[in-house]
Amino acid sequence: MGGIDVLVRSSWLLVAVLIAFVLAPTIEAIAPGLGALTYVAGLAFAVLLYLSVLLHEISHALVAKRFGFDVRSVTLNFLGGVTEIDGEPDTPGREFWIAVVGPLTSLAVGAAAWSVSLLMPDSALLLFAFRALALANLVVGVLNLLPGLPLDGGRVFRAIVWKITGNPYTGSVAAGYGGRAVAILALAFPFVAREVIGWNITILDYVIAFVVAMFLWTGATQAMLSARVRRGLPSLTARGLARRAVDVPRDLPVAQAIEQARQAGAGAIVVHGPTGAIDGIVDERAVLATPEARRPWLDVGALARTLSPGLTLPVDLAGEPLVRALQRTPSSEYLVVDGESLYGVLVTSDVDHAFASRARGGGTQTDAGR
Repeated sequence: MGGIDVLVRSSWLLVAVLIAFVLAPTIEAIAPGLGALTYVAGLAFAVLLYLSVLLHEISHALVAKRFGFDVRSVTLNFLGGVTEIDGEPDTPGREFWIAVVGPLTSLAVGAAAWSVSLLMPDSALLLFAFRALALANLVVGVLNLLPGLPLDGGRVFRAIVWKITGNPYTGSVAAGYGGRAVAILALAFPFVAREVIGWNITILDYVIAFVVAMFLWTGATQAMLSARVRRGLPSLTARGLARRAVDVPRDLPVAQAIEQARQAGAGAIVVHGPTGAIDGIVDERAVLATPEARRPWLDVGALARTLSPGLTLPVDLAGEPLVRALQRTPSSEYLVVDGESLYGVLVTSDVDHAFASRARGGGTQTDAGR
């Protein structure tokens, strides 16, 4: 759909069947005598409901693509749906619009379904279906606007706090605590409904409240932890983490290449062919695994990984774009260039060590490679 992969988890079928059984008594009362078709009607409503969920998620995806983000997929599952977007919005405005469009879509679908129900012919079953669809989407739209992660309203709240404070981390923490507050309210709802409003609450209501509360609490906590990690990402730079590298011919013996690197104080070796253009990065692990007795007789090019698309990074790459670049093309080493010139070699283990150090809150980055 619009170049976006739409996935449906098998757990969705379980929820569809549950919806069919829950609605069966109501459908039987509205249209008696349907027999087994009662459950078919329930399944049809479940499909209709999940199509509206799909519209909700597709709206997120389309706005994200409008802002230039790649959308990996839209997945429907037992909790509803999720849109996988590559990367995070870089401004509070983009965060706001990507998040708010989903609930607005649900509210629009709810309003449209209610309007259709007013024009329906005299069919009790169709009237029920469209009014139930309207009510479900209105509830989804309103609940998703609650100001707590991982709900869409949490991302809207995050964008607002981010805009006010200028700090996305502050926005994430505020929305994370908002999510925890919403989780507590969800858990308390059946107790309040029974004791204060006097509703007839069943065991199933308590179970649903518990599951929803756990989902919200866990999502809010993960969002806060993710924000803490992302706060340290801007300090990760290719310039600061790249090792100094020496450029040697492919046919130079490994022993001589190592000696040149030692004399230059370099921590990496790159190789060039007859044209003089760098075309490979020597694998440090392969060098260490080569017996010293073989090093004077083995060409260093035999231990080099040929440069392929994605293995050359600009020196100014930093933060989340740097991490995404490494994820797109996994490797142990990357060539770092400053314009057309060799700057150094970025070793993945160095990035992992720096990332772990910042996640623990320790250390500062220096220009390790120059």
